[in-house]
Amino acid sequence: MIILWTAASFLAGSLMFSYWIGLAKNHNLQEYGDGNPGAINLWKATGYTYGIAGIALDFLKGYLPMLWLHHSGDVTGFALVFPAAAAILGHIFSPFTGWKGGKAIAVTFGVWSGLTGFAVSLAYAIILAVLLSVTRLINKGRSTSSETDAFHVVLGMLLLSIYLVLDHYSWPIVLLGVINFILLSYSHRKELIGVKDVNH
Repeated sequence: MIILWTAASFLAGSLMFSYWIGLAKNHNLQEYGDGNPGAINLWKATGYTYGIAGIALDFLKGYLPMLWLHHSGDVTGFALVFPAAAAILGHIFSPFTGWKGGKAIAVTFGVWSGLTGFAVSLAYAIILAVLLSVTRLINKGRSTSSETDAFHVVLGMLLLSIYLVLDHYSWPIVLLGVINFILLSYSHRKELIGVKDVNH
């Protein structure tokens, strides 16, 4: 059962809706902007309407499988980590885009929302909002760079993992947080390499 759920979750995560919407609008996202075939690049290429649609679909491909899995009771304990991580991996390494997928932010929110009834995804959103607010305060309201945004995403997941321990979440959930941190570090590696000062 765990193999079936993991494979299904990976397949769901690998569905590159934003990339396909971009192609429908005559934009190959892999050749646009930073080459990321995800929702943010779709937003930049086609505008907020299609960008929001891409974000929603990327969220749902993480949310719906995890919601179904959580309520089915088919997979529990540490075994739950495999299908949950697979949904995120599917987006980062999608076979539909030559194994070069997106950065997995929306699908990350979807996975945590489905598994925890939005509790952990809300905590992550609050952490990211605080990091952004502090950075903008330091920068006197100036907009952040893509490098700083990537730093926030990755640092936020690390802080979330610490929060999961402090709030006494189960160890499988904590492990998923650590794995998610590693995966986001990989998917944002290009921006992180360019980070010299998070305030610039």
